[in-house]
Amino acid sequence: MQLYKNQSLKIYNTSTGEKETFKPIHEGHIGMYVCGPTVYSNVHLGNVRTFMSFDVIYRYLKHIGYQVRYVRNITDAGHLTDDGNVDNDRFVKQSRLEKLEPMEVVQKYTVDFHNVLNLFNFLPPNIEPTATGHIIEQIELIEKLVNTGFAYESKGSVYFDVLEYNKRGLNYGELSNRNIEELFSNTRDLDGQSEKKNPQDFALWKNASPAHIMRWNSPWGEGFPGWHLECTAMSTKYLGEKFDIHGGGMDLKFPHHECEVAQGKACNGESPVNYWMHTNMLTMNGLRMSKSTGNYILPMELIEGKNNFFEKAFSPSVVRFSFLQAHYRSVLDISNAAMVASEKGFNRFVEGLKIAKSLESSDTSSLDITKWRESCYDAMNDDFNTPILLAQLFEGIRFINLVHDKKESLTQSDIDLLTNTIYTFLTDVLGIKIEENYDSNTSNLNSKLDGVVNMLIEMRNEARANKNWALSDEIRDKLLALGIQLKDGKEGTGFSVN
Repeated sequence: MQLYKNQSLKIYNTSTGEKETFKPIHEGHIGMYVCGPTVYSNVHLGNVRTFMSFDVIYRYLKHIGYQVRYVRNITDAGHLTDDGNVDNDRFVKQSRLEKLEPMEVVQKYTVDFHNVLNLFNFLPPNIEPTATGHIIEQIELIEKLVNTGFAYESKGSVYFDVLEYNKRGLNYGELSNRNIEELFSNTRDLDGQSEKKNPQDFALWKNASPAHIMRWNSPWGEGFPGWHLECTAMSTKYLGEKFDIHGGGMDLKFPHHECEVAQGKACNGESPVNYWMHTNMLTMNGLRMSKSTGNYILPMELIEGKNNFFEKAFSPSVVRFSFLQAHYRSVLDISNAAMVASEKGFNRFVEGLKIAKSLESSDTSSLDITKWRESCYDAMNDDFNTPILLAQLFEGIRFINLVHDKKESLTQSDIDLLTNTIYTFLTDVLGIKIEENYDSNTSNLNSKLDGVVNMLIEMRNEARANKNWALSDEIRDKLLALGIQLKDGKEGTGFSVN
């Protein structure tokens, strides 16, 4: 299938700040690199949102006929923070906390990452390289940068010389639209004893102190690679010195991706990527998700209903459906109300597809299904606009209901086209699982049971208001005996089913 020849795909390119018509370097083939997780803790929902966005992009590019080599790395090497304190190395801190070897920490949370993504029906990347598996390639890149004068050694560490880079007519700051002169003027060395020539220089290789556990031999002594370098080494190894798409969260644009641009240009004389893509952040109840504030939830806590933010558990399909109702470049806010609404929307699709199986065909069609189908492709071709696509698919479900109610007519071929289009976009492109054994009667029953429980909650609230504590406790205890646990919170009383 070579559908891409008939599609005009536009992608928002962070480097230009505009939507551009997509043109691959090699016709019919796409190289795509996405920055993967740093595996020192459980994958969080913000990560899931980013990787889900690129999973959909990967799926759609494949759907329209491209051969895609999708590379997503695993960061499993320790990296110090700017203060150089080994105690701030995330892997070292976590290994001490859990009393595990650093590579045990890596294995534990890499497994967690894969399990969570599998639960949400992600396609695996074609290649998933690790930072520790590419130490040799990183050392070779550093040697090249040192030999060409873009990097320098200092006390066993190696740094990229940002000022030298700009002196040669290059522009550090071009991706994030930052003025390097302002960066230099607004930054000062507080202790006057920095290993760096300039405060903005970033580490390519760090000398390992005696306390640092993760270390490798190099021409500059025992140490470990810089964070920015690993992605340059792995992306160019598997996709070439210049490739089509590089993605990640917007928080990586500076300094991580900015440094990748600089390393690529310094090594190979040109920008390594044609299209930079960045996803926006995930918030909950209108606030940034943060462990320190308590406004935080892990993926499994949302799916299993073991949290204080949502009234019940939500299936991975409903969560995925909810996430894709926001464009990848927009802030996505999740809340109990939004998740409940998403579940209802998801059920509309499932029930609509069930109804479609029993539609009666006519000799003529009163609806233009071909034009509607084109609108689905138009949505995805406009920078992968999943909320617009879902709106068009809901329109398709409306068509099914109109035909079912004898208010519109469709030929059998149009019924097949309508149904197949909805199903294909939902499952193959958006990656949403539609359970084959789904029973709409069961869904209706569940909806009615929710209504009964909510009615009992109202009765309990009334009893509490009247200080009838005996009745209030009786309702709570009887529901608990049935496996329904009430959760009293600031926003009212919710429930979860155990």
